[in-house]
Amino acid sequence: MSMSASEAPGEAGLAEPARVHAVRTVPLDALTARELETWHRLREANPALDSPYFHPGFAQAVQASGRQVSVAVGRDRAGEIRALLPHHRDRSLIRPAGWPAADFQGPILAPGTHFPPLGLLADGVRGFAFDHLVEDCTDFEPWIESRRPSPFLDVSGGLDGYLGRASRSGKDNMGQARRRAAKAERTHGTVRFVADSTDHEVLERVIELKRAQYAATGAKDYFSAPDRHELMSGLLRTRGTSFAGVLSTLHAGEKLLAAHFGIRSGSVLHWWFPVYDPEFSNLAPGWMLLRELTIAAPALGITRIDLGRGDDEYKRRAKTGETLVCQGIVTRSSARQTLRRARDSVVETAKSSALGPGLRKIVRGLRNLNR
Repeated sequence: MSMSASEAPGEAGLAEPARVHAVRTVPLDALTARELETWHRLREANPALDSPYFHPGFAQAVQASGRQVSVAVGRDRAGEIRALLPHHRDRSLIRPAGWPAADFQGPILAPGTHFPPLGLLADGVRGFAFDHLVEDCTDFEPWIESRRPSPFLDVSGGLDGYLGRASRSGKDNMGQARRRAAKAERTHGTVRFVADSTDHEVLERVIELKRAQYAATGAKDYFSAPDRHELMSGLLRTRGTSFAGVLSTLHAGEKLLAAHFGIRSGSVLHWWFPVYDPEFSNLAPGWMLLRELTIAAPALGITRIDLGRGDDEYKRRAKTGETLVCQGIVTRSSARQTLRRARDSVVETAKSSALGPGLRKIVRGLRNLNR
């Protein structure tokens, strides 16, 4: 029997992609067991969402730290849950849960599902601002203002596997890290690496060193808000392979050379807050730590280390690949979009200017406008 185009199930006999018809926002702690189960199921079905930032455990840890998290729940016409988007609300603006330290963002949905971004603008919400949206979210295209690389290390096979994929610069730096570790041992005592520490005193030292780094570089102090400190502590207490905080440390004798605090989900580790003691900067301890973590990756069940968006030199040298994350704002206001694009143009001009180093404070101020 023949079938008309309007009756056809889709091109080449394929079913039509799922489509979110209605969006309703609820508090995170009001989600039902079925909604949380759907969150896990949708995420597991979408390889683009394997970052730990998309695991419900991250949103729950943020909520437990004292920041209110809400979830936009998208359903199709039949009432089935097709998407979830955890976020914070700040007056008329909403941002992804964990902002400003959420390095991957976007709705939790199965591949190919259509999500209506304007559906987020309800109950007085006038904008959804994002700065690390995964590029697979094609429905957000009209509101994307820029794209930036987010490097990663493929560490499947450990150090040998990494070296087989690394650039010449990555290989050279890993070789130098091995020699510097030997030098550190001769000078300061036995070098000791702990891949997954639960020492809260070391975490306090990591935060202390990170705040000193912010002060030295003039960057905004992420840990000036008390809830961020509590978030780190809560994540360190979270254990398991599904989702957990991971604290890795490198000592020489009694000296802490470098440390890193990140989050993991399954085989993906996110490189989040790396620090080193400036006293040992001549040893490039950050590279020593990264080398040890790459060696330990198979035993930890880690195959990829996401370094996060940024043009840091060590990221360019270490990476084996990169993905793109997007910046923009979902809004009905064309004036607001124009203002943001003008601001971003000024920021990029300042960064590329010969006077760039002297314009850092101006650039940071402009970046904060309308965020």
